[in-house]
Amino acid sequence: MPERPDTTVPGGAQQADAGLPLLRAAVARLAPVLPMLGELGERFAAAGHELALVGGPVRDAFLGRVSPDLDLTTDARPDEVLAVVVGWADAHWDIGREFGTVGLRKGAHVIEITTYRADTYDRTSRKPEVMFGDSLEGDLVRRDFTVNAMAIRLPSLEFVDVHGGLSDLVTRRLMTPAAPEESFADDPLRMMRAARFASQLGFDVAPEVRAAMVERAGTLSIISAERVRDEFTKLLLSPTPRLGLTLLVDTGLADVFLPELPALRLELDEHHRHKDVYEHSLIVLEQAIDLEGPAGGPAESVPGPDLVLRLAALLHDIGKPATRRFEDGGGVSFHHHELVGAKLTSKRMKAMRFDKDTTKQVARLVELHLRFHGYGEGQWTDSAVRRYVTDAGPLLTRLHRLTRSDCTTRNVRKAQRLSRAYDDLEARIDRLAAEEELAAVRPELNGNEIAEALGIRPGPVLGQAYDYLLSVRLDDGPIGKDAAREKLLAWWAAREPSA
Repeated sequence: MPERPDTTVPGGAQQADAGLPLLRAAVARLAPVLPMLGELGERFAAAGHELALVGGPVRDAFLGRVSPDLDLTTDARPDEVLAVVVGWADAHWDIGREFGTVGLRKGAHVIEITTYRADTYDRTSRKPEVMFGDSLEGDLVRRDFTVNAMAIRLPSLEFVDVHGGLSDLVTRRLMTPAAPEESFADDPLRMMRAARFASQLGFDVAPEVRAAMVERAGTLSIISAERVRDEFTKLLLSPTPRLGLTLLVDTGLADVFLPELPALRLELDEHHRHKDVYEHSLIVLEQAIDLEGPAGGPAESVPGPDLVLRLAALLHDIGKPATRRFEDGGGVSFHHHELVGAKLTSKRMKAMRFDKDTTKQVARLVELHLRFHGYGEGQWTDSAVRRYVTDAGPLLTRLHRLTRSDCTTRNVRKAQRLSRAYDDLEARIDRLAAEEELAAVRPELNGNEIAEALGIRPGPVLGQAYDYLLSVRLDDGPIGKDAAREKLLAWWAAREPSA
């Protein structure tokens, strides 16, 4: 390894010297993989090709983080890359070969090597025509942001930063290598990445980047729902999603793929008869994140980052704009907004191509998020508590956190009262669960026993009888098989013959 890494940066030697301590620290963080990368760089050099570590791994090294990815770029074409790595790599694949990418594994490390790119785009469809480039500098200018357009040549460890990425990294600024309007015209998804990186890295976007996002927000519509969903998901799972969400709303990007979010910015009436629903939703999201358990913790702790909980927290009130009513007495109501919101949530998540299970879980949490507010000072019967648990099912631990997060009042006494009430509810749930195996509530007679008692065969009527005994179990708790059978026979005798 060279004693002093060379630098190629804007501004000449003075800037290079100023960035040298940061560069040395970054190289030190990459030390565990540099011998392997240096060996690979020497193989490429011996074959007459260039090779450089680029993008995320370089950025993360400067940020003091270890990147799970090792992305390399080269002037070698895919066939030439394969010729160099075959026999050195433990395994290789060329699933991205048409885009110039060859993947390989060396020990525990997965490496992607991509030929320099000089793409051109059909700006009406976002379908790139892949064209290979011949220089590292030409490849870097087509990258999304300057902080991702830094490279380290291998094996020389020359630092290449022709677009001022290190300076932007230090000032925590997102800027594009090319003019923002041109960069976003080439690939509108980069606007989503700007919001995602703002949340992941805690960076501000440059004013000219923000202006270009506003100007070109509508072009996001040509990007597939799946790609937009993936960027949005990464943003939502970041440490500070509020930063990116605010950027999406303020620039108009959210109007394209998630219009229900900016719609929460309900105009406050002159008497301020209701809180800002948009700001409330962001606070609920932040409070839900604070209640997530540690990564890798037990399932009941809801280990974070948890996509289902975060989506439910963000979307729990999206039914309010459609249900807002100004009452005669001066108040504002949002009757049944949880039911309307659940339907809107399901519709929007399907449009964004979320999977069925995630969509179903989030919509169910939105539907249930107000259920607790009927609890009052503990007036619920044990039957109501059982139904609460049964209706939540496996979502109960998330519902606990969503319900607690939904309290954003500045009234300290009210907040403490709600917290005590939910403490009481959870204690009652724990008590009943210990007494009755509440998480697996079933009728005290199974399907075969019901059929035998009534002398019927499997079918819709058996299903009705099963549902009846389940309601008995929820209302009365465990009463024993004999008492359950008596109630079943009484229900059967009183049943309308046509039912």
